[in-house]
Amino acid sequence: MDERVARYLDHVRFEKRLAERTTTLYSLDLQKLASLAEEAKVDLAQVQTQHVRRWVAQMHSGGRTGRGIALILSGWRGFYHWLARENLMAHNPVEGVRAPKVSKPLPKALGVDEAVQLAEHTEEADDPWLEARDAAMVELLYGCGLRVAELTGLDVVASSEAAHKGRGWIDLQGAEVMVQGKGGKRRTVPLGQAAIKALEAWLPLRSQAVGMLTQSAPGLSDAALALFPGRHGTRLTAQSVWQRLKRRSLLAGLATPVHPHMLRHSFASHVLQSSSDLRAVQELLGHANISTTQVYTRLDFQHLAKAYDAAHPRAKRGPK
Repeated sequence: MDERVARYLDHVRFEKRLAERTTTLYSLDLQKLASLAEEAKVDLAQVQTQHVRRWVAQMHSGGRTGRGIALILSGWRGFYHWLARENLMAHNPVEGVRAPKVSKPLPKALGVDEAVQLAEHTEEADDPWLEARDAAMVELLYGCGLRVAELTGLDVVASSEAAHKGRGWIDLQGAEVMVQGKGGKRRTVPLGQAAIKALEAWLPLRSQAVGMLTQSAPGLSDAALALFPGRHGTRLTAQSVWQRLKRRSLLAGLATPVHPHMLRHSFASHVLQSSSDLRAVQELLGHANISTTQVYTRLDFQHLAKAYDAAHPRAKRGPK
């Protein structure tokens, strides 16, 4: 190993106290750098930006992902920054070099039939309390497009404590849910009839359970306010919602386990398919920038493309 590389690895291991796995990855990336420099017949301290750009192109054409290349460049950049600090090199040849852009995968959304199948599923063998709670959660996630943190942060009624702690609440009479979203931004989302019906079935059972919990443990004020408390008298966690939703989707016969954000994507995609109103979907989701919402136009086009492929007589080439 090159002496400078060995000294740098000692630096990140002992002075920066990076994890052993991180140090190992740096070592592998710097060995690759040394190998490339040797092939180009240049010393590590003589590497120029054009060398780095050429190596990035080679890695990309060889099948390395943009994310993988970005991680390698990060390791190289740190090494050359250290060389410059130690007066072993005048400039950082990796500075300004960027990895190829990583194409973002489309969010996974359920088809309309699958979403309805999940929402209308009832688990008769389940505890009625859990069944009513899970059904209400599904209706709010799919019917209102809530994030899982927004769902678990809902209170049953508006209160000064909810406003102070940045929580949301439901208003059945007004058919609205007040949501505390990212960045502390509040928004109001309409409650559909299915969500209202599910909440009306859940709230009496919730009140009974919360009443018993607060009698046995009077300090559980948060559970007394939470729209969705857990069995142990605490506000339901995001992890618990994930587990319950995964279980429910499998019991409902869906091919893929469903997670909360998939229902948010499904909400956005289905509203956009029906209305073609991108700005309205942006408001309902609470996106700060319209560009974030525009991914659903790609989902909508994907849906239209599938329908075209399946139905149009000229979509597929016939037999020769």
